[in-house]
Amino acid sequence: IKMAGDCRFPDVDTDGSEKSEEMEIVVNVGGVRQVFYGDNLNQYPETRLAELLNCLSGGYDSIFSLCDDYDPGKREFYFDRDPDAFKCIIDVYYFGEIHMKKGICPICFKNEMEFWKVDLKFLDDCCKTHLSEKKEELEEIARRVQLILDDLGVDASESRWKRCQKCIWKFLEKPESSYPARVIAVLSFLFILISSVVMCVGTIPDLQVVDAEGNRMEHPTLDSIETACIGWFTMEYVLRLISSPNKLHFALSFMNIVDVLAILPFYVSLTLTHLGAKLMELSNVQQAVQALRIMRIARIFKLARHSSGLQTLTYALKRSFKELGLLLMYLAVGIFVFSALGYTMEQSHPETLFKSIPQSFWWAIITMTTVGYGDIYPKTTLGKLNAAISFLCGVIAIALPIHPIINNFVRYYNKQRVLETAAKHELELMELNSAEGKATGSKSELENLSREGNESPFYSSRLKVSHSDTFIHLLSEEKHYRTRLQSCK
Repeated sequence: IKMAGDCRFPDVDTDGSEKSEEMEIVVNVGGVRQVFYGDNLNQYPETRLAELLNCLSGGYDSIFSLCDDYDPGKREFYFDRDPDAFKCIIDVYYFGEIHMKKGICPICFKNEMEFWKVDLKFLDDCCKTHLSEKKEELEEIARRVQLILDDLGVDASESRWKRCQKCIWKFLEKPESSYPARVIAVLSFLFILISSVVMCVGTIPDLQVVDAEGNRMEHPTLDSIETACIGWFTMEYVLRLISSPNKLHFALSFMNIVDVLAILPFYVSLTLTHLGAKLMELSNVQQAVQALRIMRIARIFKLARHSSGLQTLTYALKRSFKELGLLLMYLAVGIFVFSALGYTMEQSHPETLFKSIPQSFWWAIITMTTVGYGDIYPKTTLGKLNAAISFLCGVIAIALPIHPIINNFVRYYNKQRVLETAAKHELELMELNSAEGKATGSKSELENLSREGNESPFYSSRLKVSHSDTFIHLLSEEKHYRTRLQSCK
């Protein structure tokens, strides 16, 4: 590539006898002028720059079908495109691959490649990763927008039961949909807290009562509060199950399984208390009831349904399985090595606490994790030196994978906030365009837009007459619409 002022353009014969390989063309993209030679461009004849070599003989119609403007005196083609992306794309003619510069939006770069008719296969794998991540973000935004539009829209063709079912689902599952839904979410949160507090307070001996057989049991008042909480949880679960659009997916969801585990022990223990005594000994019934009561701790996980922070932590841990695996591997290797060394070094002491290597595992665990209960400790000099090295290695082993795990949490949390904000902006732009269309559009135009809205998955019945250029193109068949998110720099 060289500047146009340093070259001389050969005169083309009227019969077009000059070979395209010997031609030079000047391309001006956003004020950046570049000179290309035919032998380089002809390596990829299907690209737009290669087509410029043969467009001169086709007249101005052929020329302006490929570019925005043309100067016949300078033989210069003008394009109103992104020059930064163009500098990256022309690498395909010289190196056979393309790399995106840092700071260029991957979706915008993909659109630029489509304009210049360069296949995505020339994009390097490292850059394809950024493109796939951006696509996933846009798909997530599209999914959130669609869910919100589904909540706003009411299909008149649906039966009364279907509409009622959808209202109950929104009322219980989407607190942001209305003020009563937020009240129900707060009540559910309070019932979870009350139930957890009652479970803990019921174990205090001073608040327990003694039954006729001399066994301690929970206070009747606490038992009544527990029954009221379980009644609320049961009613909430049943209503959510009935109103769920996909009951199989609802039943197999992790959080809904937690809900069942929080409710089921109460009814099982109630059944065993009244009917189990006839089938087994009373002591066995009491042990089973006590074990089931311990399972009530599962209801604390119900808080994750109302806490976006706990949900973000769960997803971040899922994405950090590799780092967590490395942490466990480091600790496992250190525990095995230092417990074996500790057992060997402590055998010479007559009052050794290291009776076997498996028993030494406990000492290695509490030492490498810097807990140090002090129930098992070395008494020889070599054993103390081994203990010092073990907890130093434990600090290093724990500290190394922690930073990537924290980064995953922060990255995912920020990403969720950005996606939520982007979805709201998309809805605001759709409503703005809908209002403008109602104010300025004619009746026939509105009918056409409504017809297009029926074909698009982004429209609800409330916004079917809107026609915006901000829709995310990944879920739309019309690729020439650009979203404001794709215009980021």
